[in-house]
Amino acid sequence: MVGARRLQRFVRQRLSGASRDSAPPPAQAFEPGGSWTAIHHTREVIAATFLRGDGIEIGALHQPLRVPASARVKYVDRMAVPELRRQYAELDAVPLVETDIIDNGEQLTTIGDQTQDFVIANHFLEHCQNPVQTFHNLFRVLKGGGVLYMAVPDKRFSFDADRPCTTVEHIMRDFTEGPAWSKRQHFEEWTRLVNKRTGEAEVEKEIEHLIDIDYSIHFHVWRSRELLEFVVAVQRLVAFEVELFLRNGFETILILRKDTVGT
Repeated sequence: MVGARRLQRFVRQRLSGASRDSAPPPAQAFEPGGSWTAIHHTREVIAATFLRGDGIEIGALHQPLRVPASARVKYVDRMAVPELRRQYAELDAVPLVETDIIDNGEQLTTIGDQTQDFVIANHFLEHCQNPVQTFHNLFRVLKGGGVLYMAVPDKRFSFDADRPCTTVEHIMRDFTEGPAWSKRQHFEEWTRLVNKRTGEAEVEKEIEHLIDIDYSIHFHVWRSRELLEFVVAVQRLVAFEVELFLRNGFETILILRKDTVGT
């Protein structure tokens, strides 16, 4: 992690230098939230530092990452825009990026092995039912030395605040046994602790509805500390280096680089 800490200092220096040129100031390291302008500015500076070549962004919806001219992006989602609008009625009034590749972002079955210079997956990991398998597939499609750019929300600063952090043990069981054993549990937790339903009949009805429409809830949630524990655990199964682990307002940005050995 020494290299990652050095890189954090480098990126923060770039952020500070950019702000002197009248750009928005970065969010403070542990500020709960921070302005959207500052959060996006930090994301863009990191993208300009790490992203080059051809890659994909998963689940961009209305907030695609602004990338440098040296990066060319295709957008992956599980549905085309009309279907996404029906699924997420709350996004009806905002523009969505057009889906270039329809695929399940956890599986990426239509993306060839070692074909991408980078993968962007912002506010995506928490939606994954099997995060470890997702990591395997994200790194499968990356070339050796390719970059995974992720932003993961900190549950403390979102509607997930009342939910317990997902443990490494839980995630590993999702990987070894498959996520079916915990799926209903996650929907019930969402219904009770996020949507605040209380009556048992109401809870049961909403759980069945969400499962029936395959609604993409936050299946797993973390604080930054537990997220780091998860990343370290996954490193035992997937070959990558942590180049950046940076708090950015209500989220944590990760830059993970695929090992070149054996690729």
